[in-house]
Amino acid sequence: MLQDIRDNAQGTIAKVIIGLLIISLSIWGMDAIIGGFTGEPEVATVNGNDITEREFLRTVQLETQQRLMQMENPDPSLVDEDQVRRDVLEALIQESVLTQDAANQGLELSDADIDSLITQMPQFQVDGQFNRDRFVATVRNLGVGVAEFRESLRKNYVVNQVRAAIVQTGLAVPAQAEQLLAIQNQTRDFRVWTVNASDVAEQVSISDDAVAAYYEDNRDQFREAEQVDAAYITLSLGELAESIEISEDDLRAYYDQQAEEYAREERRAAHILIEADADADETMATIQQRLADGESFAALAEEFSIDTVSAEQGGDLGFAGRGVYDEAFENALFALETGEVSEPVETSFGVHLIRLEEVRRNEPPTFEELRDELRTELARAQASERFAEVRTQLADAVYTADDLAGPAEELGLEVRQADGVTREGGRAPFDHDGLVRQLFSEDVLNAGYNTELIDVGDDVSVVARVREYREPRQQELAEVRDEIVGVLEAAAVRDALSARADEVLAGVESGELSTDSWQTYDDQGRGGADLETYVLQKVFSMPRPDDGGITTGKAVSSEQAAVVVLEAVNDGEVDRESQEYTQLRQFMAQLEGQREYTAYQQYLRNQAEIERP
Repeated sequence: MLQDIRDNAQGTIAKVIIGLLIISLSIWGMDAIIGGFTGEPEVATVNGNDITEREFLRTVQLETQQRLMQMENPDPSLVDEDQVRRDVLEALIQESVLTQDAANQGLELSDADIDSLITQMPQFQVDGQFNRDRFVATVRNLGVGVAEFRESLRKNYVVNQVRAAIVQTGLAVPAQAEQLLAIQNQTRDFRVWTVNASDVAEQVSISDDAVAAYYEDNRDQFREAEQVDAAYITLSLGELAESIEISEDDLRAYYDQQAEEYAREERRAAHILIEADADADETMATIQQRLADGESFAALAEEFSIDTVSAEQGGDLGFAGRGVYDEAFENALFALETGEVSEPVETSFGVHLIRLEEVRRNEPPTFEELRDELRTELARAQASERFAEVRTQLADAVYTADDLAGPAEELGLEVRQADGVTREGGRAPFDHDGLVRQLFSEDVLNAGYNTELIDVGDDVSVVARVREYREPRQQELAEVRDEIVGVLEAAAVRDALSARADEVLAGVESGELSTDSWQTYDDQGRGGADLETYVLQKVFSMPRPDDGGITTGKAVSSEQAAVVVLEAVNDGEVDRESQEYTQLRQFMAQLEGQREYTAYQQYLRNQAEIERP
């Protein structure tokens, strides 16, 4: 092999390649060669700014995970990957356009600003104080890293500043708000006559011929879908955990390990932060001298610190344990005695003077308070190892097995049965689309194989096989007669109700039928508590009657029919000083502002120069 390489290195092809490299270097330089191999590929360029393939793929992954989390039974095969990629690319392009616009308007956040935002977010706090462990755990649960989260926060914040500015400019025309509120507060005077299904039931009779005709016209409705009776094994981490015995000694030993975490030391720090510029040494020397002269740390923090949030509190940063601050800052802080001030400490944020205000050590909960929680944690931790082991054994065993009884007996599991599973699914665990698809696959349905071991939920896996298959079957008329009779009776009752309402309506319109005995409603609003919804909807959809006249109409439901005589429409009152009017105008203004921002987004999108490889 080595000799072949040496021989080829002397050949014509090698000489041509070397010649091309020399030409490239002479024309474009070394960057043309190195850049071609190390430059990160892009999926789009927006106004000269690249959207990298790495960023794109990472976002596709996160979006896919998000869509899976929104499913009741997550199944990757149900995610349209092409659509996800299209949606993600369009979203990244839009984000780039908006971020560039914010930068062009001079909106940006420094690292210190980002830190300030993060430490003030309630979701990252414990007992009102920022907690780094909570922060890191929350961010990781979102599926992103800390750096990615910070960058996303930076982009979203500045973009939302622009959005908020535009949305707040939205205006609602007072006349529009008054008109809408007047319609909302409108009342009506009307009369209602009703007839119930029980009043027309004697008129309804369903003949055998009608049943037979309906059956013949709708035969496809009465085809029983193909079904399988399935045997299956469920492997559950929860069930394994419940079967694990935890001794008192193990539980107390685990408590002793965890108690230290609950009782961790926290230190309350204050700091003065200045820019790490050419004047930093001189500024810091001035601050240290004034401290030595007896001036308070808090007053100097308010005067000098560029961390404006903490400066307002005299530099106070609150309590925090290890792992919250920059490493250099943390090392200096945890080396101090209470009341002591550190020497200048430089971090990526600038130069700090740090004062230790207070030290506290949280008392851990008692063993009894944590007993149930610790037992569950310890059992699940031990079960996790067993679950992974058994899952692997089960997957291997059922792959070649002719049934499920052998693997179940070998691993101490139970074979269960589910009957009547269709391609649409069945009761759990056959409400999982992936498991059902495998059950009806060619290999499982016709060749007699077991399904693969399918994860149907968090730490729950299932393997199944077909015990019996039943082909689609046309149900006989006798089997579905009662069902058909019910359908025809409901339709007949509705028709009878409608016909009876038409009779009454004709009498009212001809003037031959008095409405004195009807139920009367005066000045009734849209929230009529004692009226059926279908009646109220009809009342407020009817046109305004002419002066001295009436408007009539009918409404029919499955249980009742109503004839309505509308006598008057009373315009709603509008009080410009009311909270209702103020809130409506604010809501309409927000809608208009959002519409304007949407138009602004589209304008930026249309003006952007977008290139896609």
